[in-house]
Amino acid sequence: MGFEQYHEPASELSAKTRTFARMITSMIEEAEAIGWYEQRLSLEKDRSARDIMRNAQHEEFKHFGMDLEFLLRRKPKWREILQGILFKPGDIVEHGVEAEEESSE
Repeated sequence: MGFEQYHEPASELSAKTRTFARMITSMIEEAEAIGWYEQRLSLEKDRSARDIMRNAQHEEFKHFGMDLEFLLRRKPKWREILQGILFKPGDIVEHGVEAEEESSE
Protein backbone atom coordinates (compact mmCIF):
# COMPACT_ATOMS: atom_id res chain seq x y z
CA MET A 1 0.00 0.00 0.00
CA GLY A 2 2.95 2.37 0.05
CA PHE A 3 3.11 4.49 3.16
CA GLU A 4 2.87 3.19 6.71
CA GLN A 5 0.81 6.19 7.84
CA TYR A 6 -2.25 4.65 6.24
CA HIS A 7 -4.01 1.78 7.97
CA GLU A 8 -6.67 1.64 5.31
CA PRO A 9 -6.18 1.49 1.52
CA ALA A 10 -4.96 4.96 0.52
CA SER A 11 -6.94 4.85 -2.70
CA GLU A 12 -10.15 4.58 -0.68
CA LEU A 13 -9.33 7.54 1.58
CA SER A 14 -10.41 11.07 0.75
CA ALA A 15 -7.78 13.70 -0.02
CA LYS A 16 -8.75 15.40 3.25
CA THR A 17 -8.09 12.22 5.24
CA ARG A 18 -4.76 11.62 3.46
CA THR A 19 -3.67 15.19 4.25
CA PHE A 20 -4.72 14.67 7.86
CA ALA A 21 -2.66 11.46 8.04
CA ARG A 22 0.37 13.23 6.55
CA MET A 23 0.11 16.03 9.11
CA ILE A 24 -0.18 13.54 11.98
CA THR A 25 2.90 11.75 10.65
CA SER A 26 4.73 15.06 10.31
CA MET A 27 3.89 15.96 13.92
CA ILE A 28 5.14 12.57 15.12
CA GLU A 29 8.39 13.05 13.20
CA GLU A 30 8.86 16.53 14.68
CA ALA A 31 8.26 15.16 18.20
CA GLU A 32 10.81 12.41 17.60
CA ALA A 33 13.37 14.96 16.38
CA ILE A 34 12.77 17.12 19.47
CA GLY A 35 13.46 14.07 21.63
CA TRP A 36 16.60 13.17 19.71
CA TYR A 37 17.98 16.67 20.13
CA GLU A 38 17.14 16.57 23.84
CA GLN A 39 19.27 13.43 24.19
CA ARG A 40 22.13 14.91 22.17
CA LEU A 41 22.04 18.13 24.17
CA SER A 42 22.23 16.23 27.45
CA LEU A 43 25.52 14.62 26.38
CA GLU A 44 27.23 17.21 24.19
CA LYS A 45 30.14 18.99 25.87
CA ASP A 46 31.03 21.46 23.11
CA ARG A 47 29.16 24.73 23.66
CA SER A 48 29.03 25.68 19.98
CA ALA A 49 27.68 22.27 19.04
CA ARG A 50 25.05 22.54 21.80
CA ASP A 51 24.03 25.99 20.58
CA ILE A 52 23.52 24.66 17.06
CA MET A 53 21.57 21.64 18.31
CA ARG A 54 19.42 23.83 20.58
CA ASN A 55 18.63 26.07 17.61
CA ALA A 56 17.72 23.04 15.50
CA GLN A 57 15.54 21.68 18.31
CA HIS A 58 13.69 25.00 18.50
CA GLU A 59 13.02 24.77 14.77
CA GLU A 60 11.57 21.29 15.24
CA PHE A 61 9.40 22.56 18.10
CA LYS A 62 8.12 25.37 15.87
CA HIS A 63 7.26 22.83 13.17
CA PHE A 64 5.51 20.65 15.77
CA GLY A 65 3.43 23.65 16.84
CA MET A 66 2.52 24.49 13.25
CA ASP A 67 1.47 20.89 12.59
CA LEU A 68 -0.63 20.89 15.76
CA GLU A 69 -2.31 24.18 14.87
CA PHE A 70 -3.11 22.86 11.38
CA LEU A 71 -4.80 19.82 12.92
CA LEU A 72 -6.64 21.85 15.57
CA ARG A 73 -8.11 24.08 12.87
CA ARG A 74 -9.61 20.99 11.28
CA LYS A 75 -10.70 19.35 14.53
CA PRO A 76 -12.54 21.96 16.65
CA LYS A 77 -13.32 19.29 19.28
CA TRP A 78 -9.59 18.77 19.84
CA ARG A 79 -9.08 22.51 20.27
CA GLU A 80 -11.96 22.67 22.74
CA ILE A 81 -10.50 19.87 24.87
CA LEU A 82 -6.94 21.20 24.71
CA GLN A 83 -8.10 24.64 25.81
CA GLY A 84 -9.29 22.98 28.99
CA ILE A 85 -5.88 21.41 29.60
CA LEU A 86 -3.07 23.57 28.25
CA PHE A 87 -1.47 26.60 29.90
CA LYS A 88 -3.30 26.12 33.19
CA PRO A 89 -1.74 25.70 36.60
CA GLY A 90 -2.87 22.78 38.69
CA ASP A 91 -3.32 19.08 38.15
CA ILE A 92 -2.95 18.12 34.49
CA VAL A 93 -4.96 14.93 34.83
CA GLU A 94 -7.83 16.75 36.54
CA HIS A 95 -7.87 19.34 33.77
CA GLY A 96 -7.96 16.54 31.19
CA VAL A 97 -10.88 14.79 32.86
CA GLU A 98 -12.79 18.07 33.24
CA ALA A 99 -12.09 19.13 29.65
CA GLU A 100 -13.32 15.84 28.29
CA GLU A 101 -16.47 15.92 30.45
CA GLU A 102 -17.23 19.50 29.45
CA SER A 103 -16.66 19.01 25.73
CA SER A 104 -19.75 19.10 23.60
CA GLU A 105 -20.19 15.66 22.06
